[in-house]
Amino acid sequence: MTLAAPAGRIYTRPVGVLTFSLNVTLDGCIDHREGIADDETHAFFTRMLEGAGAMLWGRVTYELMEEFWPGVASGDVDAPPALQAWAVALEAKPKYVVSSTRTDFSWNNTHHLTGDLRSAVQELMDATPDGVMVGSDMLATELDRLDLIDEYVFLLQPQIAGHGPSLFEAGLAATRSLELVSAEPMSNGVIVVHYRRAE
Repeated sequence: MTLAAPAGRIYTRPVGVLTFSLNVTLDGCIDHREGIADDETHAFFTRMLEGAGAMLWGRVTYELMEEFWPGVASGDVDAPPALQAWAVALEAKPKYVVSSTRTDFSWNNTHHLTGDLRSAVQELMDATPDGVMVGSDMLATELDRLDLIDEYVFLLQPQIAGHGPSLFEAGLAATRSLELVSAEPMSNGVIVVHYRRAE
């Protein structure tokens, strides 16, 4: 899996990695209504998605995405070119959903991930050489508790939200030590921080 940095640098990573990526404010807020959602950030996430083999979500995040992006991809919803590019990439990408309450997923190329979470996600990672992106905080927390997340790419937003929800709000069993791969600023003040698990 490769990840294009804001300045165009390419990170080459081991195959089959699970990468957690999300927008987060300076005070840890991950509310999807916070943060800068401009052409630059959408272009970054599009490049990242295009370099990955699959997308992984929990049901709540999936349903937020399902409400809007298919309409953008089809042209039924007017959107700027950067959002259109993200929507088209997302439409084509295999999408996997972890849910105990929903089994029917009509969005193109969406699959229900069932069974034991550790085994199911590990099997998905093994079958996806270009890597898997996870974009749901609650699911990422569970996967981190299972020691399955390899890398973290956060878009650190130049904002203090003053409210939650917060990153890893449900808590982890112990502190997770990370190794910095890169920290790259965008022109809009966002800093893309890329970490991998420390050995």
